[in-house]
Amino acid sequence: MANLRDLGLSEYEARAYRSLLKTGPTTAKELSRASDVPMGRIYDVLNSIEQYNLVRTQTASRPKKYVAVEPSTALDRLLEDKKRELAEKADQYQSIVDELSNELVVSEPVEEQFWTAAIGPSDTFDLLLERLTAADDTIVMVAADPSPQIDIRTVGETVLDELEASLDRGVSVDVLMSRTLVDELSPNVGKRYRRTLQNRDAFDVRTSEQVTGSFNVIDGTEVCIQVPNPLSTGEIFGMIDLKDPDFVSEVYDEFLPQWQQATPLEL
Repeated sequence: MANLRDLGLSEYEARAYRSLLKTGPTTAKELSRASDVPMGRIYDVLNSIEQYNLVRTQTASRPKKYVAVEPSTALDRLLEDKKRELAEKADQYQSIVDELSNELVVSEPVEEQFWTAAIGPSDTFDLLLERLTAADDTIVMVAADPSPQIDIRTVGETVLDELEASLDRGVSVDVLMSRTLVDELSPNVGKRYRRTLQNRDAFDVRTSEQVTGSFNVIDGTEVCIQVPNPLSTGEIFGMIDLKDPDFVSEVYDEFLPQWQQATPLEL
């Protein structure tokens, strides 16, 4: 069940506020009895919830009296405090990430083959996004017909987010798609393409009816190949990520003629 402690109040503070709602204007001594907050703690508790702007005081009376702020207002104030606290935490974590990004440096790659694999649509998609994020220079994306296992509208927007982030850090992006896949993308993808991406020099999208498989070439040295399920037509089995400049060069040589003959995308 929801609790005032979930919004940052201590047990005593929550008890005191709830009791004030029932008692109406009351003194600290009376509130201590009503809330079971020890008399030795009640003034500290009242000062604390007063700082949260959850109570108002009648200072002219002797002894001083306290009254609870209306619940809707009190909850809004607690929510805003929590949002502000979370925003400060987010800024703090972002600062840590920025600092670590400069500190953690990848060494020059050893000239040898390395491969890994992902099985199933979810892990395949995660691996794809990871490798797109790792691109420093170029991305070549070839995408065939959509799989019935994934929501291509949601996936399309997520991939577009990664491609846009890649462009922002200076990566050039070439995308070759089947026309069927273009027709399956969400209207929002088309809108973003027309408004923000179509005129960017480093971004080029073309379509071809000759696209039959899906793969991605990263920085000219790495290829992510989507593997179809051999037992179920159209479904994804997994993805193989292979770092091998010689093999990638052969893949690119096969891609280039199709790219040159493809039609620039117009939406």
